[in-house]
Amino acid sequence: MSYRKILLPTDGSEIGSAAALAGLRFAAEQGAEVIGLFVAPPYEYAASDSLPDDVPTEEEYAASMRRKGKSYLAPLQEAAASGLKFTGVVAFAKSAAQAILDAAEEHRCDLIFMGSHGRGGRNQALLGDVTLKILTACRMPVLVHRAQARQHE
Repeated sequence: MSYRKILLPTDGSEIGSAAALAGLRFAAEQGAEVIGLFVAPPYEYAASDSLPDDVPTEEEYAASMRRKGKSYLAPLQEAAASGLKFTGVVAFAKSAAQAILDAAEEHRCDLIFMGSHGRGGRNQALLGDVTLKILTACRMPVLVHRAQARQHE
């Protein structure tokens, strides 16, 4: 089967980035267009007079997360520059899994290519439990790449 448009979600982690780069190689083999996706959590500061002065405004937070997302997508865009059509997307959502499903539908992707695990705890963004949610909820093909972090010496 040949794919025309592939969604590559990444959380910016080493493992997530390795999976996304593997997805780019797969897309090149397919001659497919690529949609790179970073999902940021929504702004969640409550309005209160008791907040410290250094809490960012909603606009500052959104701008900061867009910059972060673009920095995670930049290596993918750079790698895709050798002949792949690439579009980078930064989305905001409480559920990364739902944002991935929504982006795949919105951009009319015919495959989601993502990693099998990533960071845990509060920093977990797209991989691990999210991959399982995608696999159970998605009606389109999902290719799960098993990347491993480099061992530090």
